Amino acid sequence: MMRDNDVKKRIQQLREDINRHNQSYYQYDAPQIPDADYDALMRELQALEAENPSLISEDSPTQRVGSAPLDSFQQVQHDVPMLSLDNAFDDDEFEAFDKRVRDRVALANKVEYLVEPKLDGLAISLLYTDGIFVRAATRGDGKTGENVTENVKTISAIPLRLKGDNLPKTIEVRGEVFMPLSGFERLNRDAVRLSEKPFANPRNAAAGSLRQLDSKVTAKRPLAFYAYGIGVLEAFQMPKTQHDLFELLAGWGIPICDQVSVATGVEACHQAYQRLAEKRAMLPYEIDGVVYKVNDLALQQSIGFVSRAPRWAIARKFPAQERMTEVMGIDVQVGRTGAITPVARLVPVFVGGVTVTNVTLHNEGELRRKDVRVGDTVIVRRAGDVIPEIVSVVLEKRKSNAPIFDMPTECPVCGSAIERIEGEAVARCPAGLFCQAQVKESIKHFASRKAMDVDGLGDKIVEQLVAEGLVKTPADLYGLKQQQLCALDRMAEKSASNLIAALEKSKTTTLAKFLYALGIREVGEVTANSLANHFGQLEALQQATTESLEKVPDVGPIVAQHVVSFFELAHNREVVSSLQNLGVHWPDVSCVSESDQALAGKVFVLTGTLSVMGRIEAKEALQSLGAKVTGSVSKKTDYVVAGEEAGSKLKKAESLGVTVLSEEDFIELIGEQQGALQSV
Repeated sequence: MMRDNDVKKRIQQLREDINRHNQSYYQYDAPQIPDADYDALMRELQALEAENPSLISEDSPTQRVGSAPLDSFQQVQHDVPMLSLDNAFDDDEFEAFDKRVRDRVALANKVEYLVEPKLDGLAISLLYTDGIFVRAATRGDGKTGENVTENVKTISAIPLRLKGDNLPKTIEVRGEVFMPLSGFERLNRDAVRLSEKPFANPRNAAAGSLRQLDSKVTAKRPLAFYAYGIGVLEAFQMPKTQHDLFELLAGWGIPICDQVSVATGVEACHQAYQRLAEKRAMLPYEIDGVVYKVNDLALQQSIGFVSRAPRWAIARKFPAQERMTEVMGIDVQVGRTGAITPVARLVPVFVGGVTVTNVTLHNEGELRRKDVRVGDTVIVRRAGDVIPEIVSVVLEKRKSNAPIFDMPTECPVCGSAIERIEGEAVARCPAGLFCQAQVKESIKHFASRKAMDVDGLGDKIVEQLVAEGLVKTPADLYGLKQQQLCALDRMAEKSASNLIAALEKSKTTTLAKFLYALGIREVGEVTANSLANHFGQLEALQQATTESLEKVPDVGPIVAQHVVSFFELAHNREVVSSLQNLGVHWPDVSCVSESDQALAGKVFVLTGTLSVMGRIEAKEALQSLGAKVTGSVSKKTDYVVAGEEAGSKLKKAESLGVTVLSEEDFIELIGEQQGALQSV
């Protein structure tokens, strides 16, 4: 229990911290902490003020929105305050909100809500008079914003004249200016090319673009806009619902998000949240949650407002994608190809739906660029299934004696002198399979699902097999005996028997998978498949020159040299020969030239859920016919295969006029092409 004096001090400290972060976020578009950490500060302050109402002051951050406007822009007074939203962070908090809504208006029935994505951009007000755009202003502190009219005029998505005849005398449209992900990536690529500082995220990029003193700079930035409501409205009858209002705005030519829906009752709202959470990674823009608004506009008025937020709306946040934590140490790991990789060990932090304890720093150049040191407070980001990364160091929290990390000059596993090849970012241990770390990683890769697919051969078992000296090359796996496996930790007789059976089953494979399993540098699945299809037989590939290899699709001079170098090493040829002698085999692959392959040169994209043929099986079928399977849709895409719940890729394909195949169409196409190939 805090003493009264301690409570006052903590409240004052929280207010100072939040005001400082508000200034960094809203005025300078340079946030110092992730949203989740800011939310935690605000919630602590709200809780302390709720417990001690006598300490609430009008200048508390809980009583206002955002931060004061910049002096460099003309100020605009909002006739109707631009409010913020309260947050819900789990099902219980949303259900408590729903109960407050129903209790406030004594409603026994389920509430109908409009559900829309919570865009991560900058709130903006657009004023139209007689259908003509006259002014744009930022939210500012909710009462006073910045006049950014000339900059907003450069955003092509925002109409300068509303469509139609039935227009209000005056309408103030409110919405979010944001930067689509494709535009953000392009902007940062250009910044790096010009040796300029890249933006931290799309929100910062959008806000920074909108606050340029020179509108010509804003005009070059890829900004977009979606409306989410209105402020002032004169000489016009309001529609009955929020959804009707959106349709009205859309009819006037104002952009509305295409992910908006209506849900009745708590359970339907939870389902809508889950649907958007699943779509999140596929959307062409960033969202950080879902906004629920009571759909009935008359009911909204009855429910009312508090000082900084409406009582009839709430934002349900997704799990934080960025969090702060501390670097406990920096280790160096040795990869399958000898790559020396610095890895930061972190105080465990829950971010992006998982607990993160380690983050790769990729190479020495990346380590130096971000200047990560032991003891640093860092911002960690994990979005969707993306590998976690350290976004930046919070320099204001760095200890004065934090030492710069020195990369080792010798392999930490085998002691070999580390090589740094000119032109390569990655330093390497040159010892190959004489380095135990590289042996372990090679075995793990060989047994992985996309390679030889040895079910039950997990990392811990591989580490024990290598440590005990039972396995030194992939070929040694096929000589293992059941009693040897039973002697390992956590390996019972049944598990050992299952692993022996899995190894036996894995002997039947394909040439493409076998080549991928060998772990040749820069030979991934697609390249392995191209090599198998082009050469047809392993012997032909082993004798190939760099010139003949460069004729293979997806193979350039660097990859060609890696392939030649791999098969030039006697040790590698011995391992390959041993694997074949131990029974690893594959069906003969006819040496098919690219022009003879049924789908040669065609580019496919798979999206949505394929119920009959899984993604991996579909990809392999396409590759076996010479097709290229990519992850994104462009003008070069020939076909998009759309399964159930296909998202943004399907929409982009339709907008570009790319041929879209249903799963049934796709299966029919594959069958026809395979049949045609067999008849040749």
